[in-house]
Amino acid sequence: MTEAVAASEAGAQRWRAVAVLVFGACVIGLSPILVRLTETGPAAGGFWRLAFAMPLLAIMTRRTSGPLGRPSRIAVIAGVMFALDLGFWHYGIKYTSVTNATVLSNLTPVVVTAFAWIFLKQRPRGLFLLAVAVAVAGAWMMALGKTSGGRILNQPLGDALSATTALWYALYFLAISEGRKTEGASRLMFWSSIVGMPLMLISALLLGEPILPTGSSGWAACVGLGLMHVAGQGSIAWAMGRLPTATASVVVLVQPVVAAWLGWLLFAEALGPLQAAGAAVALGGVVLAQWASRPKAQPA
Repeated sequence: MTEAVAASEAGAQRWRAVAVLVFGACVIGLSPILVRLTETGPAAGGFWRLAFAMPLLAIMTRRTSGPLGRPSRIAVIAGVMFALDLGFWHYGIKYTSVTNATVLSNLTPVVVTAFAWIFLKQRPRGLFLLAVAVAVAGAWMMALGKTSGGRILNQPLGDALSATTALWYALYFLAISEGRKTEGASRLMFWSSIVGMPLMLISALLLGEPILPTGSSGWAACVGLGLMHVAGQGSIAWAMGRLPTATASVVVLVQPVVAAWLGWLLFAEALGPLQAAGAAVALGGVVLAQWASRPKAQPA
């Protein structure tokens, strides 16, 4: 009876972590919209995202973990990977559609699953690999489908930058997953943001970007990026301390669906039939991944 209760509690905790992860992924789905509205350069938008997140992250870290201390090696690595992730992704958002930029940057399950399998000894089940294939196939359908309307400056370049983002995002995922074994989510978020913030500012200056928003709406978008970073990325980091790395990387594929809907609503980037079907397939892969990664039943 005691083992049954423990198993039930473990299952409830797992699904709570999944719910928090889905919430975080949906919040992060807002980021490409806000990046378009910042009135700054792509890298500068990443700088303001981290800068406005810092006060809240510092308060959260002190309340949950005490003094801020010094950054761990894994937090520094996560910060560098996140800066590369933001830089490539924000430029992808500039040149291609919101949907394509978000879909291609979230094709991380292939990289994450391979790394977790080889280096972290988290061997996936065969059904989980099938779920990854289904989710990625759906994401590719969304990317290859034709987007009508909106403002597309250079889709091949934007798609290439967004696809490269998947590598940096995967390495960030793995760093956060490893760091969560010894550190709290807020501390990892704080120090990785501290590391990434000057890298984003230096990149913006070297690329000759406009650093300051030109109006109140741009400043509001920058503040919104900071709040989104704390709520969205913080939720993802918290959940990753309670879920397998490969599972978490597939669940966040709900981001492209949110981004696609907002891109259509705000920027008139209408989805074609192939993209709509791809969204359904990607979500089906997410559901299948959750079912495949459930803990095996223990014999009585």
